[in-house]
Amino acid sequence: MINVKKTLHVGMIGSGFMGKCHANAFRAFGGLFDSPISIELYKIADINDELAAQSARTLGFEHSTSDWKTLVDDPLVDIVSIAAPNALHEEIALRAIDRGKTVYCEKPLSVSTGSARKMMLAAEAAKVVNLVGFNFLRNPLIAVCRDMIASGKLGEIISFKGRHAENYMLNESLPHSFRTDPAGGGAVADIGSHIVSMARYLLGGISEVTARSRTIHRSRPVTLGSAEKAPVEVDDLAHVILQFDSGVVGSIDVNWMATGRSMDLSFEVTGTGGAISFSQERMNELHIWEAGISAGYGGFKKIETGPDHPPYGNFCPAAGHHLGFNDLKVIEVSELIDTVLTGSSNFTDFREGYRVQCAIDAILRSTKSGHWEKVASD
Repeated sequence: MINVKKTLHVGMIGSGFMGKCHANAFRAFGGLFDSPISIELYKIADINDELAAQSARTLGFEHSTSDWKTLVDDPLVDIVSIAAPNALHEEIALRAIDRGKTVYCEKPLSVSTGSARKMMLAAEAAKVVNLVGFNFLRNPLIAVCRDMIASGKLGEIISFKGRHAENYMLNESLPHSFRTDPAGGGAVADIGSHIVSMARYLLGGISEVTARSRTIHRSRPVTLGSAEKAPVEVDDLAHVILQFDSGVVGSIDVNWMATGRSMDLSFEVTGTGGAISFSQERMNELHIWEAGISAGYGGFKKIETGPDHPPYGNFCPAAGHHLGFNDLKVIEVSELIDTVLTGSSNFTDFREGYRVQCAIDAILRSTKSGHWEKVASD
């Protein structure tokens, strides 16, 4: 263990949905994980003083500001938690890195490969702790999946089929926002990064992609309730074929207008000796098919998350009580703090965020070119 302060002060930028998730995770960490470090919610920044002060009261921060730069520059801030719109990630992170802060950035790392690379190189040069918020990878059952693949329990891997489908952009009266900003917006860039990170975590690097996309709602209101509309220049859905470095060919679907789906981050991996199937909508269940089962007893079997799948036991001593979305964020924060304590790397650092962005950019290029596109390497 390296020498670190006993209390780490968090400065958070942004208090929307993900900001609330970050704050709740930091607050819950001390009650669930035995650590020599305590966390203090010190300062929050948002777009104006009133909203920042209100968010500080609601989320439990001691101080608030409408100037995120003063938050980053504050010598008492140890961890800068970035929950701001995607296009702001680079500027905030680079300033925080320059000030020697630990940087916890919500996904995606940035809005382009060039921007993500700049952030990655800066963090590595400064040797600051850094982590990107790919929280779905923190599900204990995903570790089981990875172990089964790596150990050969599924035999030779034949294919990967993944999907991230939600319906929160289905309503055409929703106005333009950072989600529809051509600089980093669209379903592929916003939620596609989750299923790309999952594919990489399970099966390794992606070398080449080909993709097709569609925009369903061609225009949206400029502001909420406005009669004035502006064209939508980003994708609503995409279908992608992936070529992995290993030679495995897979596919992913990305759709934020998927009628009837609220959180379908799902995948199926098939091998010569078995298969696994998972959906985030039933995140405490993993379905496994194994070869060699007696005739008449075949099919997928279900396993449920429990104390045998660390760190589930930190949350509950008995199976069947289930983890939730926000619990995954707490696990993510625990890994961030462990990285601060040990000085070790974590598997979703800025370099991994950069690699995911390389795949996202290749997908977006392919939707325009109509051809296979190479994924940039390190």
